[in-house]
Amino acid sequence: MGFATLSLKGRALRLLAQREHSRLELERKLAGHVAEGDDLAAVLDELEARDFINPERVAQSVAYRRGSKLGTARVVQEMRSKGLDDDTVRAATQELRATEWPRAHAIWRQRFGAPADSPQDKLKQMRFLASRGFSGEIVRKVVAGQVPEDIADQG
Repeated sequence: MGFATLSLKGRALRLLAQREHSRLELERKLAGHVAEGDDLAAVLDELEARDFINPERVAQSVAYRRGSKLGTARVVQEMRSKGLDDDTVRAATQELRATEWPRAHAIWRQRFGAPADSPQDKLKQMRFLASRGFSGEIVRKVVAGQVPEDIADQG
């Protein structure tokens, strides 16, 4: 059975088998495949009722996949673009917020490895981390080589 002959439900299940998708993502991806007599909303309702579509799993998946490369702000933006509500996003990003500095530092170390030699290099490093979605405070601390007090206390 080719992909062209799959039902809406079949297409949705194939997409869900690849990775977690939110209802909004599936709606967007399947909208072009709705044939006469198809009821996309009913298909998505059924998948949601059977827990194939689960917003918490989608949020956790995004946090896990993207958290090692992006700051919390960018991860939140990605989750919201998938149509996830604020409570789900807040719950999924709680741990990301707590690990913001170590993640930013690891990305900075991998990309640059050493403190900036010039003000221009410092700005370049700051822009890089900011573009990844890290907060201004975290960016300044990482580029300045400062370890936040709560992390310094642990070591």
